[in-house]
Formats: sequence, structure tokens, C-alpha cells
Amino acid sequence: MSSLVAIIPILIVTLSALAAMLAEAFREPGERMPAGLGLIGLVGAILASIFLWDREATAFGVVLADNFALFVNIVLGIVGILTLLMSSDVIDRERLPAGEYYALMLFAIAGMMLMASATDLLVIFLALEVFSLAVYVLTGIRRASAAGAEAAFKYFLLGAFSSAFFLYGVAFTFAVTGSTRLDRVGAELARQANEPGILLLIAVGLLMVGFAFKVSAVPFHMWTPDAYQGAPTIVTGFMSTAVKAAAFAAFVRVFASTLEPLQQQWAPLLWAIAVATMIGGTVVGVVQTNVKRMLAYSSIAHAGYLLVGLVATNPSRPVGQAAVLFYLLSYAVTNVGAFGVVAMLGTGERPHDELDDFRGLWQRRPGLAGLMTVFLLSLGGFPPTAGFIGKWYIFNAAVQEGQYWLAIIGVLTSVVSVFFYVRVIVMMYMTEEAAEAPPTPALSIVAAAGLTFAVIAVFYLGVLPTRVLDLAAQSVATIF
Repeated sequence: MSSLVAIIPILIVTLSALAAMLAEAFREPGERMPAGLGLIGLVGAILASIFLWDREATAFGVVLADNFALFVNIVLGIVGILTLLMSSDVIDRERLPAGEYYALMLFAIAGMMLMASATDLLVIFLALEVFSLAVYVLTGIRRASAAGAEAAFKYFLLGAFSSAFFLYGVAFTFAVTGSTRLDRVGAELARQANEPGILLLIAVGLLMVGFAFKVSAVPFHMWTPDAYQGAPTIVTGFMSTAVKAAAFAAFVRVFASTLEPLQQQWAPLLWAIAVATMIGGTVVGVVQTNVKRMLAYSSIAHAGYLLVGLVATNPSRPVGQAAVLFYLLSYAVTNVGAFGVVAMLGTGERPHDELDDFRGLWQRRPGLAGLMTVFLLSLGGFPPTAGFIGKWYIFNAAVQEGQYWLAIIGVLTSVVSVFFYVRVIVMMYMTEEAAEAPPTPALSIVAAAGLTFAVIAVFYLGVLPTRVLDLAAQSVATIF
């Protein structure tokens, strides 16, 4: 029983997913039972993670509920709650299968929590596949949508391709070190760090490719715009935040801790990927006229900022790792909120996600226009929002570790990215409403509560970030 303590949050989410599937069989039209069960499960997982704080519980030697994993669990729980609160309107409007939707969302979150807690490369791979399969199906859950089917197919093919890279990396790591357990791999790498062999470098490179795909880093980002545009908008918000949080959690645990003895070998390559990701996501995002694709390239650029924190890791001064955790939380609440507003504007006939669809939104729906403004300013890094504190903390970590050029490039790309965020704001407030303005569906109380919670979190993290920053610093200390 002591081994089960570490996986209590994962078990709670998994059981709520099974309960949601069962409830769908008995659900009357109009009832929200699966959504309610999902919310109960996610709140329970967050409370269980808080209860396990500082306990360092281990399950079967391959799952570790340390503060690092628990912090990520809380982030994933918050993303899941916000997504479920905003999902009911979209499910009714687009006639999505509610039981499948909620169950897949919860199974994906359970896999993500397992990935954040795993201390074995094979368990990380299994967790990766568990949540990836659920997200593939969610991407194409609108069965009548050709764009959704195409997006899911592309995502699946490229996801399988990247999984092969990661699995080969695990195989090479086992061949060199004789184990897939992160602690044993780290100990063996420390012994070989002075003269790393070619097989070891190949293993590190293959693992990096696998993680880079999941976080949408350039040049492994080709799936992101099409998958984000083809999926239901609320699913896109979930993909862009929860998937990134889980992947970066495993990325940090493997590279900043286990592979830290080889940092001189992998840091230059990751430096180049971070620069290409920031520049590529920003430059291509500027020319987009579809808001979902623009936010997709924005997500790629933000992955580059997170990679800056990973490059700036230092075991003796874990500022970079803590910056990554705080940035994941601030980015999550901001981006889920932004995609939530876009999802609320859509109808069953059209998603209304083109830039022109935001013309004069302030006149039609001032509340949604105000919320969208806050989220876009946070993505752009304006004070006093969470995005400003997150970017400042990331770039400050890079400066402290002597990565001046990385910080300069990050600041410059962040300034350029302001253009496509402000462009949407200009369309909402400073342009005339189109002659045939798209309809604006009514907003339910539950969805409004989700958007309100997101905007409160954006301002809280921007104005009073100290407590969360301290928790992030405490969390990363447990992986060394």
C-alpha cells in the first residue's frame, strides 16, 4: 500500500475517467454528469498533490511523487479544470460525443501526470504514448470535419515517427549504461562524462529529438499549425498547454538532472534549437491571418522561451529550472484563456477564428473582448500580467548563467511577437464591425466562470508571484 501513495493523484484522475465513461451510458440529454465527475477527479488530484508535498513518495521504484512532479500535477489539474469548464458550450454547439470527450481528456491528463513523475525512461515512453493516443483522438473527435481528420492523421503519423526516435534513444541509453532507471543512468554517465562515446552522444541526440517534437521546437514543429487549426478550439488550448507542461517536465528531469554530466555536449545543440524556435515561431506568426494558427506559432515561440530556461540550468543554482516551472503555469492559464475566448466565439457551422471575425468585437461582446485583451497582453509579456513575470524570470536565469545572447534574442523576438498580439486587439477595438458580423453565441455561467478564473490567475501571477516562485524553486531542488 505504501507504493500506491505516490500514484494517488494519477489513480484519482484515472478513476474519474472511468466514471465519466460509465456515466455517459446512463446520462439523460442535457445532463452534465461526466463533466462533473471530471471536475471532482481533477480537484481531488490537486488536493492529493498538496497532501503529498514534501513526502517524497515512491511507487515501485519507477514513479516518484517529489515536489517537482507534484507542482506539475497541480499545473495539469488547473489546465484540466479550466478546459472542462469551457468545454460544455463547445460540446453542445459542435455536437461532440460528451462521454468520449471527457474520458479522453482525463486519460490524457493521467498519462501526463505519470510522465512528470516517471523516473525510468521506459515508463516515460509509456506515459508519452498513453496521453498521445488520447490527444490524437481528441484532435479528430469531430468526425464530420475533414480538416479535423487531416489534422489528427498528420499528428498521429509524425507523433509515431518521433516516438520511434525517443525509443531508439532509450535503447541506446540502455546499451551504454545497462539501465533505463534515471538514477542509475545518471550515475553511469557521471563516470563516463570525461570521455563520452559515440553511442552515448547518439542516445542523447535521439532523446532530444523525441522531446523536441512534443514541445513543438523548430525544426520538429511541422505538425503544430495544422493540428492546432484542425482540432476543436478548446482541444487546441488543452494541447498547447497540458502537452507542453508534461513534455517539459520530463525534459527537465531527464536533461537537467540525469544528463547533467553531459551538459557541455547537449547545451550547444539545445541553444541552437531554442534560438531557431524563438525566431521561427515569431517570424512565421507575424504573417498569419487565422487566429488559431497565429496562436499555434505563438506556442512554438513560447517553447523557445522555455528552452532558454532549460539551457540555463545549473544544479548548484536551479534558477533556470524554477523559471521553467513558473513559466509553464503562467503560460498555461494565459493560453487556455485565449483559446477559450476563441472557442466561445465559434458556432456549429464555423469556428470564426479568422482575424476579420474579431472586427468590432468590443461592440458586440465587450466582456469577451476585454478578456481576450488581457490574455493577449500576457502572451506578449506586458506588465502586470503573468506573462511579463514569466519572461523576466526566464531571461534573468539566462543572464545569471552567462547566456547573454540567448537572453537578447529572446527579448527581441518577444518584442516582435507583440505585433501579432496587438493586431488582434486593434481589430477588436479600432476597426468597424463588418456588415455581416458573425453571430456571437451566448456564454454559459460555467464557461464564464472558467474564463474569469483564468484572468484572475493571470493578474495574481503577475502582481503577487513570490509565493509561486518560491514553490517552483523548492520543487526543482528535489530532482538533484
